[in-house]
Amino acid sequence: MLGLDAVPDPADSSGIMPNTPNKKKPGPKDANQLAKSIVDRVTGLDEPEPADQPEESAAVKRGRLGGAKGGVSRARKLTAAQRSAIAKKAAAARWKRV
Repeated sequence: MLGLDAVPDPADSSGIMPNTPNKKKPGPKDANQLAKSIVDRVTGLDEPEPADQPEESAAVKRGRLGGAKGGVSRARKLTAAQRSAIAKKAAAARWKRV
């Protein structure tokens, strides 16, 4: 059990805010998953956080750059009628989902 000295004093006027995250992680929606996650946290079997994403490789950077250039060059090559037809098809697909 924690003693009273572990509880912060609300009257403390040191002006230092505690380091707490602003957002909570979303928990499991299923009651069984929630129960398992609670047991894992209590017993220390909680899985560690995944490591940060590795830096992008040169191939990924080149592919993204090519994709960014590709759309612009494709738009230059299309006629106004072709762009209009593509836009109409895209709008129809969006409205179909509604």
